[in-house]
Amino acid sequence: MPSWLIKQLMHAFSMKDRRLIQWLNHCWFHYRCNQGKRIS
Repeated sequence: MPSWLIKQLMHAFSMKDRRLIQWLNHCWFHYRCNQGKRIS
């Protein structure tokens, strides 16, 4: 997981911002999917 995403998630969890947490989770899901396609 990229460090920028970890920092953003930590901030979102500390602020209890559900919308931002969901959006970051969505970003992480797409990031992982794209990484898998590049490796194969």
